[in-house]
Amino acid sequence: MNILVLNAGSSSLKFRLFQIDELCSLSEAERVIAGGQVERIGKPDAQMTFFHGDTSHSEKRDVGTRSVLEAATEILRQLTEPTEAEQKPLTINAVGHRIVHGGSRFFNPTLIDDAVLAEIQALTELAPLHNPSGLAGIEAVQSLLPSVPNVAIFDTAFHHDLPFVSRNYALLTEISERLQLRRYGFHGISYRFVSERLESLLKGHAQSTLHSDHFDHSASGDTRRIICHLGNGASICALKNGQSIDTSMGFTPLEGLIMGNRSGDVDPGLVLHLLRGNRMTFDEVEELLNHKSGLLGLSGKSGDMRDLEKAASEGDDAAELALACFAYRVRKYIGAYAAALGGVDTLVFTGGIGEHSAAMRARICEGLEFLGLYVDDERNQNVTGQRPTAISDEDEARVWVISTDEERQIARETFTLLS
Repeated sequence: MNILVLNAGSSSLKFRLFQIDELCSLSEAERVIAGGQVERIGKPDAQMTFFHGDTSHSEKRDVGTRSVLEAATEILRQLTEPTEAEQKPLTINAVGHRIVHGGSRFFNPTLIDDAVLAEIQALTELAPLHNPSGLAGIEAVQSLLPSVPNVAIFDTAFHHDLPFVSRNYALLTEISERLQLRRYGFHGISYRFVSERLESLLKGHAQSTLHSDHFDHSASGDTRRIICHLGNGASICALKNGQSIDTSMGFTPLEGLIMGNRSGDVDPGLVLHLLRGNRMTFDEVEELLNHKSGLLGLSGKSGDMRDLEKAASEGDDAAELALACFAYRVRKYIGAYAAALGGVDTLVFTGGIGEHSAAMRARICEGLEFLGLYVDDERNQNVTGQRPTAISDEDEARVWVISTDEERQIARETFTLLS
């Protein structure tokens, strides 16, 4: 079965076409036939990167895509029309879509029909920056490949069964239930992939190497993991025995950690203060919190970690402050989740920042030694490529860097549903 995965952001669209052999286990059978991404959608310099099978032989070209719908349409044409590299069109048997917000209704992989599509559209106001992009990908497939089944994989699904104490806001119950006001959590596709990858990696590590009895719950069979998905959008998740028990994003992806352009946690009274007395309009507040805050707001320069680390190394005090605030907020959540879990066995970094910034990983872990969490400088600096790496003591393997793979996880869940 050939499964195309569309992973849409507000201004980018990643895609990969997987071939999965129904007679083999997923871990043995997944093969990437083609893939790539369209970046800077809606801007004059929008580009598509495309590869067939081997990522080392990719091609990049300018594309005049003004929307995610146009980008998805271009991707489908690229895949299904003959090219010099492929003399015959590639077959697409199914398409899996990342849908950011599933609300209370969707918490399993779901075959998309008209009724499901209408419900996803109704959830757009809960994720106005993301759900419309996912819907655009579905529209493109339905237009160009009308007989191909579409499957929605929801980012909120992993956190659907959060415990009551971490799921609910302290609001009037009648209003919360009527309007479905709860903490949904996000990045669930990534957390599911990384947590399962981690367990397979740790299977070979003897639990006796966790020397501290205070942190070793192996006798009771409990596992306590904290995963930090750090990128332009950033969140953190506490997992007990593989289940999400708390996560930093809430009703929307705005809550929690400082992010590239998003504020993360703020006092709700601050929002009311801005709205009261015509200080700012609703649209201006929304723009501030979602697009002009976070690392960008603190630094006044950029929301990109790479830019800020370079600027800080050159003596930029505002950039240094932004980095310090980002690390502090992550470290504070790690401490809180260690308390919620009753300790922590393993800390994992993933996402663009988590996988690629050794300096930020070191900043975050500084001061966490009381939890038995620390990084070895040499191991931390030598993280390369997609290879999972323990960056603490090799025997204990308490702190890891694991590359996430949302597209592969979406393909797996799509395959499982359809087969």
